Amino acid sequence: MNYRTLGQSGLKVSTLTLGSMMFGEQTGAEESLRIIDKARDQGINFIDTADVYN
Repeated sequence: MNYRTLGQSGLKVSTLTLGSMMFGEQTGAEESLRIIDKARDQGINFIDTADVYN
């Protein structure tokens, strides 16, 4: 996984982001947790929780 520094925070975030807008609505809790676990296993540490994308 590739990472970049987030602004001047010093935080290293993955260049791939997991969008979770539909978690809890179209995706149940158990499935959502499985998806998050799989993403973390692959090195994704940036989860976008916005409820609207534009």
